[in-house]
Amino acid sequence: MDWYPLYNSLRIAAIACVAVFFTGIFAAYYVAKLPRLVKGLLDVVLTLPMVLPPTVVGYFLLLLFGVKRPFGIFLARFGIKVPMTWWSAVFAAAVVSFPLMYRTARGAFEAFDEDLADAGRTLGLSNPYIFWRVRMPVCRQGILAGTVLAFARALGEYGATSMIAGYTPGRTATTVYQLWRTDNDTEALRWVLVNIAISAVFLLAVNLLEARQKRAGKGGRR
Repeated sequence: MDWYPLYNSLRIAAIACVAVFFTGIFAAYYVAKLPRLVKGLLDVVLTLPMVLPPTVVGYFLLLLFGVKRPFGIFLARFGIKVPMTWWSAVFAAAVVSFPLMYRTARGAFEAFDEDLADAGRTLGLSNPYIFWRVRMPVCRQGILAGTVLAFARALGEYGATSMIAGYTPGRTATTVYQLWRTDNDTEALRWVLVNIAISAVFLLAVNLLEARQKRAGKGGRR
């Protein structure tokens, strides 16, 4: 059994998850503080990849990074070619998983009691200290849930990644699609079972995080 597709999928999902962890938290923190109208407009833009068909997202990425597109031509001057590489799938996975991290983190930040931050400022604590040592620990359950969901979404992405990365065995292979096309049903079924097991583990992790958050909330109201 060729384990490269699993390794490549996990590698792509992990890198994309790290990227959306920081960008999603950054966007959620600052968007949550904006006026309602501006927040609503940015929400539409930042959440759009979640509702668009994945192939449409992949098409837009090709319009940006294609070798005959202005941005692709610019990158080619530095010897960088994005399409049909394994790391091009990282861009696609990050784009489609970003909304999950952003929305979950923003909900956690909006539920944060700002009196805690104000109390920290009266004690002379800096805003970065309050963010990392007060806000993030309080919102950690929501942040962790968003991270797990983003990783699971990146791991299961196919439409956008196949558009920009294609399927090259040993280089960009991430799915069972090619196995099905070549009538290798036995190998395809094995990968289906592996994917089901991995997805079940992540769903279980999300449920456990939600249960812990509910118990923490009930404990805080007593």
